[in-house]
Amino acid sequence: MSTELEWRPKTGDIPVAPGVYRWLDAKGRILYVGKAKNLRARLSSYFAPLDSLHARTRRMVETARDLQWTIVKSEFEALQLEFMWIKEFDPPFNVRLRDDKSYPYLAITLADEVPRVFITRNRELRGVKYFGPFMNAWALRETLDTLLKVYPVRSCSPGVYQRAKSANRACLLGDIGKCAAPCVARTSTSEHQQIAKDLADFMNRGDTSHVDELRAKMSAASEDQQYELAAHLRDSAEALETVLEKSSIVFTDQTDADVFGICDDELAAAVAMFKVRGGRIRGVRGWIVDKELQRDSAEVVEYVLQAHYAQTDADVPKEVLVPVLPEDASALQLWLKQRRDGAVNLRVPNRGDKKALAETATVNAKHSLMLYKTKRSSDFTARADALAGIQKALGLADAPLRIECVDISHLQGTNVVGSLVVFEDGLPKKDHYRRFAIESTTDDTDSIYQVLMRRLKYLAQPELDETDPDKPKKFAYRPGLLLIDGGEPQVNAAARAVRDSGVEGLAVVGIAKRLEELWLPGNPFPVILPRASDELFLLQRIRDEAHRFAISFQRQKRKAGIASELEGIEGLGEKRVKALLKHFGSAKRMRVASVAEISDVAGIGVVLATQIHSQLNA
Repeated sequence: MSTELEWRPKTGDIPVAPGVYRWLDAKGRILYVGKAKNLRARLSSYFAPLDSLHARTRRMVETARDLQWTIVKSEFEALQLEFMWIKEFDPPFNVRLRDDKSYPYLAITLADEVPRVFITRNRELRGVKYFGPFMNAWALRETLDTLLKVYPVRSCSPGVYQRAKSANRACLLGDIGKCAAPCVARTSTSEHQQIAKDLADFMNRGDTSHVDELRAKMSAASEDQQYELAAHLRDSAEALETVLEKSSIVFTDQTDADVFGICDDELAAAVAMFKVRGGRIRGVRGWIVDKELQRDSAEVVEYVLQAHYAQTDADVPKEVLVPVLPEDASALQLWLKQRRDGAVNLRVPNRGDKKALAETATVNAKHSLMLYKTKRSSDFTARADALAGIQKALGLADAPLRIECVDISHLQGTNVVGSLVVFEDGLPKKDHYRRFAIESTTDDTDSIYQVLMRRLKYLAQPELDETDPDKPKKFAYRPGLLLIDGGEPQVNAAARAVRDSGVEGLAVVGIAKRLEELWLPGNPFPVILPRASDELFLLQRIRDEAHRFAISFQRQKRKAGIASELEGIEGLGEKRVKALLKHFGSAKRMRVASVAEISDVAGIGVVLATQIHSQLNA
């Protein structure tokens, strides 16, 4: 890996998904646009030692100062987006698609008296309507073969057409129904032209309207007892649905929309916006919003739209597509209408290609939020500021370089477990994590007390490492702060455990989920940290890690418990137990399953299923 590019992203930050990437220079100009089936694998190749790269690639990498990517659903969508952006931004290092001849197109000669459909790489022909590009010729040929079953436009060359017309004999395509055979007057010239226009309309619109029309005609034909016609229409509708799946043509030329994807947690929201103009994705913008106040998803959408479109240079489109409508959507739509000086449709896409693009935007927003949280937690300055902020807010003598967090997990009071996670210098210390099985307890406060008493005994009587007598064992390190997942009752229980253990001078604080406030023992009022602060971000991350660790242990224990119970039933061996657990997924679902549902599992008969049902519900 090259060490000369300080701005390069970490390999782990790059997604292993199909997408389009953009190299930018210091002024933000796009130098190169490329696509990849696996972004991480493709982009990693650019960061090989510079002297091993091709001269042109090395020059591009050395000129670049930033690298951005957009995740899409398939390699074909990546090709489409790559093509659009090369045409839009004209990057200096892109050569492949400049002449439009690298990929095949579907062409229809609508200007001809007898239109023809064919595959070509030449876009210089006059009177021809082009659709594409397609990823490869064989996929396009397969698509065209399917389309000809529904729209039998002639696909033969002019020479073949003239010979068939002179001989008054149709070719094989005419005989098998993949050509309307205008050469032998099976259809008139005007009828054939209409078929060609219908094909062009379908390719241009790329939606399900043609399919809906065919299915409506199919129903009418079936009601009239024209079953052969109904079967033909059904096959045609299925053929078009197959083509729509393959072609992935997203928008019509008239589409003018901003598509928003938003992913948020308690402290921040990531926004990904696809800007679609004239049916083409003209750009993608992403940004992070710090949530200073508690906001639900609808409020985040409202905040994002107001902040974005309030800018003086904001371009308000005809449609604004969002993941959820804010409460005052009508007022917001009226405000957008005034900003645009024209009608604006603010809505949630429910189906079709616009919904698909909205889902793609959401995927990009999720990745951005994950990347933001990862970068923030791994940034040394941010971690140092966070620890200093915690020290100041809680009035500690020193910054808590080691923070231990306790969380309790259970399922309706059963299978109670506890977890303890450790962060040192703001980073997880996973080899110091511990899990606790709790045999009997009255409530969460009692569980916290038990867990801490078991943990704190190692501080009251520290054991030394046998290999190094001057070094305490892992569990004997004293934390700078004990963090409890909970509010005032849980914190008071933790403080009681500290007192009873005999450990002195150990700071305890609780973090409550509802408003993310901090509770100190014996204090009736919480400490409120700024919502966008590094210190709250760090404490929240530690609390979430403890919760994740506790949940995973609780699930393992629950599954192990029912597995041992099942193994005690006569006729159930290890393989059948695994099959049952895999089929139902959880003990809860298995206990409420009926005898018939249990007997659906491979290898389980009705008699054995009855026995299992009786045992689990005894």
